[in-house]
Amino acid sequence: MKKFLRSLYWKISATFLAILIVLSVVYIYIIAFSADMYFQEANQRLSTPIAQRLINHYQPVVDHRIDTVRLEEIFTIQKLFNPSIEVYVLDTSGTIISHCPSNTKICKMSVTLLPVKQFVSVQKPEFLMGDDPKYDMVKKTFSAAELKDDGRVIGYLYVVLGSEEFDNNFKMLAGSYILTIGTRSMTITLFAAAIIGLIALLFITKNLRTIVRTVRDFQQGDHQARIQLSSTGELNELATSFNEMADTIVSNIEEMKTMDNLRRELVANVSHDLRTPLATIHGYIETLLIKSESLSPNEREKYLKTVLSSTERLRNLVEELFELSKLEAKQTRPDPEPFSITELVQDIGQKYLIIAEQKGIRFRCILPRDLPLTLADIALIDRVIQNLVDNAIKFTPSGGTVTIELQRQAQSVDVVISDTGEGIAEDDVPHIFDRYNKGSQKNMFQNDGAGLGLAIVKKILEVHNISISVTSKKGEGTTFSFPLPVM
Repeated sequence: MKKFLRSLYWKISATFLAILIVLSVVYIYIIAFSADMYFQEANQRLSTPIAQRLINHYQPVVDHRIDTVRLEEIFTIQKLFNPSIEVYVLDTSGTIISHCPSNTKICKMSVTLLPVKQFVSVQKPEFLMGDDPKYDMVKKTFSAAELKDDGRVIGYLYVVLGSEEFDNNFKMLAGSYILTIGTRSMTITLFAAAIIGLIALLFITKNLRTIVRTVRDFQQGDHQARIQLSSTGELNELATSFNEMADTIVSNIEEMKTMDNLRRELVANVSHDLRTPLATIHGYIETLLIKSESLSPNEREKYLKTVLSSTERLRNLVEELFELSKLEAKQTRPDPEPFSITELVQDIGQKYLIIAEQKGIRFRCILPRDLPLTLADIALIDRVIQNLVDNAIKFTPSGGTVTIELQRQAQSVDVVISDTGEGIAEDDVPHIFDRYNKGSQKNMFQNDGAGLGLAIVKKILEVHNISISVTSKKGEGTTFSFPLPVM
């Protein structure tokens, strides 16, 4: 329950309800204030002529002075018909000369004349509020008229339209009315808004709950979990980003599993390859020690040559493993420089010509004239070509042919190495660059070697952003080719 109540849905809901309550209170205050202003303005508009009518009917100016006795009569009679008014007589400066009823206690002895003058200066005055002499800093609606003697203004009749008794009753009734209508309206509004808001939030957070549930499933091991949203906007962008991230994570996991399997396979194969020369070395050295006195010089030399051959094979295996590990860890970075691919192939051809002749293999180089300089790491490209030529000579029988050919292209020089050897089965071609590839290719490329030559070739070309292609037919031969960019 605590976890549920701490959810985003309930946090948003609580915030929404709090906002509704605040807005409801503000709404009720605005209604109450507006109702009060409406009532006062309506009361003033209805009572606008009351002051002038009192003057016209009762004539409070007698013998060039204001008759307070008659004013008392005016108030008494008017009180019977309109008990909510209070009458004040002001001089031309706003000072209160007299007021009715006379026993009323007042707080201010003067009234600000500006609203009074504005009121009497127009036929239909706008909504105005003036001072209430009974209270300080309180404004009331009023009616006013000029008191004149022979056309000369000698004062003002100032009628406050809301007496103290009227205000008390009005506030009591208005408070009760506002409380009742406010309670009802706020209750209905809050209830309706809460129901509608909670349902709306339920739909709005539906996608968010889907995202949370999917992320939790993915965290708990369901790597196929993906967020499926039909909406658009920020949540859809979040879902798309998560799905892409999940795909990347799953791909990395699969790659790590594959690398781990390759590592296990490599360790097993390397262990096997190390065991063979080590066993040979151990056996022959042990024989030399046991039969040291009975072995002839020729036999001793034969055994030592076998030990030397095995150590050479062991050294080559270690070097290839070290080189491949550096390539895969991206510790080997190419240092491109312009060089003549023709001269490099000529040097390699001179080296392998004798080896090929010893096996009865025809070795040839086809080198066009005026080839441009190529751009690559010359030492790494030399290793690539040598590894390919090694394999070609290794699997070409006596009487066969191994060829290195350079072909000029628009933006590159293609290096093509072909042989007329055993060839590769079609199903095995995609795997020949895998280190310790499985099946017959593993056995074929592991004769007199570590089986890592082609894997090294591919890695070297990958760090140059160069791809290698291979075509082969079983029993007819194999061709490798790769392009070198020209200067």
